Amino acid sequence: MLLNKSLLNEIELKEILTDINSGNKTWQQEDQTHIIQSMMLHIGSLDSELRDDLIYGSLYELILEKNLLEHSLLTELLDCSLKNLIFKGITESESDLVFTRTFTSLLIALILNRDIKDDFLSKDQINDCKDQLLAYLSAETDVRGYVPGKGWAHSVAHMADAIDELVKNPKLNKASYIEIVSALWNAILQENYAFIHDEDERILIPIFTMLEHGLEEQEIIKLLEELPITLKGRKEQLDVQHHRILRFNCKAFLKSFYIKTNGKPKFVALHKSIEACLDEITRK
Repeated sequence: MLLNKSLLNEIELKEILTDINSGNKTWQQEDQTHIIQSMMLHIGSLDSELRDDLIYGSLYELILEKNLLEHSLLTELLDCSLKNLIFKGITESESDLVFTRTFTSLLIALILNRDIKDDFLSKDQINDCKDQLLAYLSAETDVRGYVPGKGWAHSVAHMADAIDELVKNPKLNKASYIEIVSALWNAILQENYAFIHDEDERILIPIFTMLEHGLEEQEIIKLLEELPITLKGRKEQLDVQHHRILRFNCKAFLKSFYIKTNGKPKFVALHKSIEACLDEITRK
């Protein structure tokens, strides 16, 4: 499907998507494959209107609201996303390619959501998707939220959205939950960037999804019991500034977790463990 003829540039694509969005044209009147190819090419555009509103908004409409894309095309888009786009520029330091990676994460989330409804991906494909998403989460170092003049990068939040759709999928082996929650937990242990754009709350969404679908509460409690020890070890390795960023991220995450479990009888033990962890970290 991909790259089989000359693709639209950003100006041309923006014009067509704007016309469709405003009702002047319909998807049925256009070469959908050609437009989707062009959207994939420009999925990380620095034009935030094109990237956020028109490309992502159109993909959301096509995949979830109107269900206009064939399963074979969705499978191909997922394959392209995992093999070609989600790691694009991953070794570069704060380059603009982060937008390609993060908005590819959102596309993956849309496809996984559609699969929950239609069941067109195999168990092997879901497992491969899990492996690739966790590899990306581990490799991503550009965790900026809002980038002035360019808009939302938000790699951690967008990846949490994709992982939430993944863990909802009944074809995912629940034995993978421990691996996934550990990867999400490690994403919080960030010492170079303070999470100030609700990243902590977004990471909690797939964690609660897993708790609702079979993740043992004790697995989270183990991580909570280990966290003060982890922070103590990192303090010895970091300068004051980076240690304070790490501590801030952990405290913000724990406070959000504490609020989300407060007053819920099923999470009494977890709530107490969060409180104990937060108290210990705060004292140090």
